[in-house]
Amino acid sequence: MSDLGIVIVNYNVRDLLRDCLQSVFDSKGDFTFEVCVVDNDSQDDSVQMLEEEFPQVQVIRANNEGYAAGNNLGLRYFGFGDDGRAAPDRPRHALLLNPDTVLPPLALADILAFMETRPEAGIAGPRLVREDGSLDRACRRSFPTPEVAFYRLSGLSRLFPGSRRFGRYNLTYLPPDVTSEVDAVVGAFMLIRGEVMAQVGLLDERYFMYAEDLDLCYRAKREGWQVWYNADVTVLHYKGQSSRQRSAFANLHFYQTMRLFHDKHFRDETFFLVNWFIYAAIGLLGASALLRDRLRPAGQRGVASAVPVEGGPRP
Repeated sequence: MSDLGIVIVNYNVRDLLRDCLQSVFDSKGDFTFEVCVVDNDSQDDSVQMLEEEFPQVQVIRANNEGYAAGNNLGLRYFGFGDDGRAAPDRPRHALLLNPDTVLPPLALADILAFMETRPEAGIAGPRLVREDGSLDRACRRSFPTPEVAFYRLSGLSRLFPGSRRFGRYNLTYLPPDVTSEVDAVVGAFMLIRGEVMAQVGLLDERYFMYAEDLDLCYRAKREGWQVWYNADVTVLHYKGQSSRQRSAFANLHFYQTMRLFHDKHFRDETFFLVNWFIYAAIGLLGASALLRDRLRPAGQRGVASAVPVEGGPRP
């Protein structure tokens, strides 16, 4: 049994994938790991690069049924789910990792050690930073409950980012260097204890892209597990390189998943007028984001122009 099974879903980001894998295999520490790359029908010779430069990596060629489905293929390869290897072969932890991340040498060892000190922690993620050194705000989030969603959709979270009430969506009131228990971390780097996967199951494949990480964290916390943001581990995240290749498609799915998450977890317990407001706001923001995206220069298009449920490259 290895300590860590790493799943990377790739879509047409060969060069970023190479850098990511090189940083993974440059990792230091007393632990064992395996890597599975699920290639979602890339057309940029990603698979050829993997076969030539990283023969130790297990490669699964997929037909691009979505980001959640791609990750599930990798998780099943490691023995999580209903058709993987026998239970004794499962790694102690699973790591969902995006190909547009670059890890410092001690990142994996440090976050595994962090989990060892917190047996109640089921999921953990690091501090993700952008190329300019700024925090990728998606790396620590609250669940978009109707109240939190209202603050976000109404713009109150932007007007009062330091407020503990209005800034809950991306925890903008919390300093980036403070390690904290949170509602959710992002699937760009999500370490999951094996017991959590066995208890709550795989990613929900109805989320083609975006919010599958929120959903998994929600299900884990519902079963009593904690989710932690570890500010002492920092990982570089280039972010959005795959989704930018199909920006209108990505924007559309972003807003669809906002509604799907609400319907799955909150609709039945929410007053119908509040549901109507949320649906109307999602529709208006989605249409606005699509229009703004089409008006941007081609090289600047992508979900970064929308109200983000950030999560890195997607199929």
